[in-house]
Amino acid sequence: MKIELKLFATLVQFLPENSDEYPIDQGETVQSLLGKLGIPEEDVTLYFINAARAYLESEIKDGDRVGLFPPVGGG
Repeated sequence: MKIELKLFATLVQFLPENSDEYPIDQGETVQSLLGKLGIPEEDVTLYFINAARAYLESEIKDGDRVGLFPPVGGG
């Protein structure tokens, strides 16, 4: 099973080389994906699966597009 993984802003440092076809396990969740990538949960505030808002417990399926965003500030 593979997904397309997109990390933004300060999270880019965690982006693996195979992000276009990143392998996942059956039953993988956003939370378990963060663990595999070594990203602290508090460093991510927005999760998207196929352009829809997701949550830590959201399950990721084969072929999904996953986007992770850090806290964003503005002025």
